[in-house]
Amino acid sequence: MPSFKIDLSSAVVFVATAPTPKLVNQKTGERAIDRETGAGLSTVGLLVSDEGEGNLWQVTIPETGFPEGLAPGTPVKVVGLKARDWENEFNGQKRHGISFRAVAITSAV
Repeated sequence: MPSFKIDLSSAVVFVATAPTPKLVNQKTGERAIDRETGAGLSTVGLLVSDEGEGNLWQVTIPETGFPEGLAPGTPVKVVGLKARDWENEFNGQKRHGISFRAVAITSAV
């Protein structure tokens, strides 16, 4: 599926939840890995405020793409943010949504 670049140049972005390892399998604890680089993946919650609207996005980033100690409330810049729509079926129920992926997250201060 195609992905779409997202321009956050006019947005204010804060960390809402600290990065946590992204898991492929909750039962086994198997961590998701970036197929291109082999780096482990993490998920961070970001509060994105732009044009009078605020949204909470869960963004996947490689573990090498964010500074250690990234904490809630930290103003950040997002590098290489892309969105991709997804759809799957599990136990007879269809689900769909948008996933977000970034190359890196850096401190804005």
